[in-house]
Amino acid sequence: QLQLVESGGGLVRPGESLTLSCEATGFTLTYYSVGWFRRTAGKEREGISCVKLSSHETTYLDSVKDRFSISRDVARNTVYLQMDNLKPEDTAVYYCARSPKFSCELDPQGYDFWGQGTQVTVSS
Repeated sequence: QLQLVESGGGLVRPGESLTLSCEATGFTLTYYSVGWFRRTAGKEREGISCVKLSSHETTYLDSVKDRFSISRDVARNTVYLQMDNLKPEDTAVYYCARSPKFSCELDPQGYDFWGQGTQVTVSS
């Protein structure tokens, strides 16, 4: 059974950190580009970071590039999103997704399989 399972979300205060995990089962994640996206109520899904197929090349949304870091753990078949200096505007449901494309894109249309999401809330 194919699955992408996100974990690591929670409630934190501004300035704190979280690490989100995206673990794949049923397929090898390194053969795909992997993206992290987020969505808040009333807004479109927003691509925030991705890591390119079979590599460690990455792309970031401008508003997070100095605070967030995406990485792969091939042995664990997992992609992580390290989020530092979190802000209230980072509050959202965070999703990971896979793309068979060689390129790493923040457009969600290129992704063919999604996880169920994990809630991140940043509030004082």
